[in-house]
Amino acid sequence: MLLGEQDRRRWDQALIEQGQALFRWCLRHDQPGPYQIQAAINAVHADAAAAAQTDWAQIVALYDQLLAVAPTPVVALNRAIAIGEVQSPATALALVDQLDLDNYYPFHATRADLLRRLGRESEAAAAAYKRAADMAPTDAERDFLRNGGRTSR
Repeated sequence: MLLGEQDRRRWDQALIEQGQALFRWCLRHDQPGPYQIQAAINAVHADAAAAAQTDWAQIVALYDQLLAVAPTPVVALNRAIAIGEVQSPATALALVDQLDLDNYYPFHATRADLLRRLGRESEAAAAAYKRAADMAPTDAERDFLRNGGRTSR
């Protein structure tokens, strides 16, 4: 299920609180590494009562930090997704298209979603969804991607 479609009231609050306590403990040691920054990103998501309340600007800032300590194309992809929420799908797509992740199905799924959001569903998004679906590791992911990134309920 997509993050934006999840009922956050069903999230395990005890585990979230435990994770946030561990994160605060790590912060006191003031030695941020990739895992602490990833935990911070997750904490920002968990702090939002609804997907629409997510502080995407803070997430972009954290991805900037993560990219500085772990400069991988996958981190850059996730940063581009966050930028798409703050700025625009077009800005995100321009960043995504610079990445060398052709053999990574989430890259194609991200491109497909951005193309769909830009109104380019007919050919470009459909081709990207097909490429992602062909590479997806599970039946559920393949079905989701073959359905144009929409959950079937």
